[in-house]
Amino acid sequence: MSAGPGPAHEHVSDAGGKCAGCGVGARKEGSDICHTCFTDAQAREVASRGRAKGDGLVGALKKGITATNPVFILFLGLCPTLAVSTSIDNAVGMSAAVMSVLIGSNIIIASVRKWVPDIVRIPIFIVIIATFVTIIDLSMQAFVPPLSRALGIYVPLITVNCIILGRAEAYASKNSVKGSLYDAIGIGFGFLAAILLVSTIRQTLGTGMIEVFGARIAEVPGLVDYPMAIFILPMGAFLVISLLLATFRYLGVMKCE
Repeated sequence: MSAGPGPAHEHVSDAGGKCAGCGVGARKEGSDICHTCFTDAQAREVASRGRAKGDGLVGALKKGITATNPVFILFLGLCPTLAVSTSIDNAVGMSAAVMSVLIGSNIIIASVRKWVPDIVRIPIFIVIIATFVTIIDLSMQAFVPPLSRALGIYVPLITVNCIILGRAEAYASKNSVKGSLYDAIGIGFGFLAAILLVSTIRQTLGTGMIEVFGARIAEVPGLVDYPMAIFILPMGAFLVISLLLATFRYLGVMKCE
């Protein structure tokens, strides 16, 4: 009798010895399935492990920049994005501060999650976050005073930033330290990409030039003499973000899951 399509199995006459997986092949010694099904299961497990490794840091970065971008998808952290995105300098400084706090708080919260009672988890999370914010704020005041003055109150306000507290509650409090670290890096780079894009557009249109930490990178002919100052004003931030959101949705680059 010709066998059907698919892998060939070793047939047996004893019904009790048939494979529990395919119902055709002979059971492997010490197992309920045949050798072919056992090999297939091993192959699937190896492939699954390979995908898990591939979805580590690289997967977290891709996810943080696109699928779970904190600004354009989750709509979190809009306050600093709107307020300090007048220049690339401010965007880099705010992103560095947010990423440092996010990585530090995620690691600590993931480390102590099993010993934190649910009823007091939010206050404990805020204390942990506030500790890192204080360290970052004082460090910026000591080493980069101009940037600290430019960012102003928005550095201390990282303590109650929805990105930080949201990832602590939604991810770090439920996952391993390694996974929480990857999540923090991915979300941090997603915030960096978003605020850097907004600030580049606002600075270019609002001043007619691209300048990074005192170094003039490029000038836009015409805009240098007649800049569109509206893009430096608060309404310019709303305008740029709304246009970017509309563009991303239209192109299908970013879709809210």
